[in-house]
Amino acid sequence: MSSAKRFEQLALPHQEAAYNLAFWLLRSRPDAEDAVQEAYLRAFRAFESFRGEDIRPWLFAILRNTAYRMLNTRRRAANVISLDASLPGLEPENGAQTKIASDTPSAEDIMIGEAERDLVRMALAELPAAFREVMVLREIEGLGYREIAEITGTVVGTVMSRLSRGRNLLHQSLARKIGKDRSHAL
Repeated sequence: MSSAKRFEQLALPHQEAAYNLAFWLLRSRPDAEDAVQEAYLRAFRAFESFRGEDIRPWLFAILRNTAYRMLNTRRRAANVISLDASLPGLEPENGAQTKIASDTPSAEDIMIGEAERDLVRMALAELPAAFREVMVLREIEGLGYREIAEITGTVVGTVMSRLSRGRNLLHQSLARKIGKDRSHAL
């Protein structure tokens, strides 16, 4: 089998997850698409050096480096970038809704679910980049601690610490947001 075919078989199934990670890192759909395209090109060019069984950590590490390179370039160009800025384009009409399988939910259930997902998305977007990154890799992409450590260039203990701190920050943010929503309703 040619290396191009092997790369296609191993890497392409992870394209959607790669885009998801890039989007959470870069906070822009066009930038995420560019980062995934560039990362896949870099991975393809370096594929001969791939010596592993699972391509996902290797590919995501390339994607992560590509995304951070893009952020640094953007930061230099703009001279300032806020990693805590709100995410543009996360409104439901822009297709950012997550599809949840269920039997036949009521309209009320659908609205409540959308509101809850929006709150979680906003709270996740507000996390500092290091915490948001490991939260997305673990909770959304379902990667293991070792894979995340390999992708982020850290040790498992750091991943666990960032996950714990990220979860606490997410919980605090959600508690504040829910409290504000309830106070506005009164």
